[in-house]
Amino acid sequence: MALVLIIASVVLYNSLTPHEITLRISTTTSLYATGLLEYLAEKFEEKHPDVIIQFIPVGSGEALRRAAKGDVDMVFVHAPLLEIKYINDSTLINGNIVAYNYFIIVGPHEDPAGIKGLDPIEAFKKIYKAGEEGSAVFVSRGDNSGTHVRELYIWKLANLSPHGNEWYVESGSGMSETLLIANELRAYTLSDIGTYLKLRTDGRIDLEPLVSKDDLLINIYSVYIVNPCKFRGVNYEVAKMFKDFVTSDEGQKLIGSYGVSTYGQSLFLPAKDKYGELEMIWVELSKS
Repeated sequence: MALVLIIASVVLYNSLTPHEITLRISTTTSLYATGLLEYLAEKFEEKHPDVIIQFIPVGSGEALRRAAKGDVDMVFVHAPLLEIKYINDSTLINGNIVAYNYFIIVGPHEDPAGIKGLDPIEAFKKIYKAGEEGSAVFVSRGDNSGTHVRELYIWKLANLSPHGNEWYVESGSGMSETLLIANELRAYTLSDIGTYLKLRTDGRIDLEPLVSKDDLLINIYSVYIVNPCKFRGVNYEVAKMFKDFVTSDEGQKLIGSYGVSTYGQSLFLPAKDKYGELEMIWVELSKS
């Protein structure tokens, strides 16, 4: 009888003991490198102390590839042209736009290609010409990230192919590393504004923002849950809780205020109240 009571007590204790739940998220490097996702996770975990959020910061292409293998529960990405493929094959479900900002073309203060203030297509044409003349270098991420996909789109619109030229350097790495290489080479590159501001404020680079705030450079971030009907083991319920938090009024306010005290401006703009406009732009970008 005593043994039965002991066993029953152990079972009851174990049923009441909180178990940690790990939420696996693959994400674009810009959201992680700027600290935004960790900031949001910290606020979420205050409400849900039994949840541990594990981020895997990679380019959007790799983040989506991991989702397609069922290795993660959800993704944060910014590459509509890539995202649409995984939506159409039912890998990703319950998508929402969560934030946006702008890509910027940065380069050395001396601006050898003379692109300051131009539109992105004309800027890329002048960089190409200066590169061919031996007076400019461009560093590409070359990693199938959202930033890399947008860069290739602009080259396409400019009817130019820089691949194989000595002045066109592919880093094959994240945004921070690419910016550091561009800074060392006194080169141009395309960057998300958040990562650029972080490295510039930290004194790690002195590249200048030369082209920005063009419609062609709008940078849209979305969140998706990996389809649990397609992959066993996906923690759908907790993933949905985190997605709902990020898209809630509270989450959107946190996104809009992030970076203001440190950088003097928001690194990311909340998607709230602009969903309709952003969705139309997203659809166009997904066709590029």
